[in-house]
Amino acid sequence: MFQRNPDEFLRRFITVDETYIASLDRFNILKAKKKVLFHQDNARVHTCPAPIAKFNEFRYELLPHPAYSPDLAPCNYFLLPNLKKWFGGKRLIIREQLIAETEAYFEGLDKSYYSDGLKKLENRWIKCIELKRDYVEK
Repeated sequence: MFQRNPDEFLRRFITVDETYIASLDRFNILKAKKKVLFHQDNARVHTCPAPIAKFNEFRYELLPHPAYSPDLAPCNYFLLPNLKKWFGGKRLIIREQLIAETEAYFEGLDKSYYSDGLKKLENRWIKCIELKRDYVEK
C-alpha cells in the first residue's frame, strides 16, 4: 500500500504518545478518589515528557521500575504467558476472530486472577531487592 499511496498509508498512523496519553485520560476518568499507584516499565515511550506530565496532572504515584527488569512487569509474568498458552494451537483467520477469542479469554477469568497476579508483584519486588536488582526468575 505504501508504494501505491504513501499519503494514505501514513495517514493511518498516530504516534504511540497520542494513543498512550488518550488511554491515560480514560484511566483517570475511571479512578476512584483513593490514591492511585501506577506501575509501568521504563520504556522510552512511557518516560517521555508528555506521559510524565499527565501522571503529574492526575497526581498518580509512579512506582519505580528497575532498568531491564521484565520479570517485574505483571503482563510478562502472569497475564500474557497464560494468554499465549490459551491461544496455543488455535488458528485464527481474521482479525475479528482474534478479538472475539481474546475477549472470551479475559471474560472467562475470575477477578481473583488479576488480584493474585498483582499480589505476586510485591513478592517479586522483595525478591528483586534481596537479589540486588538481579532477575527474579531465571
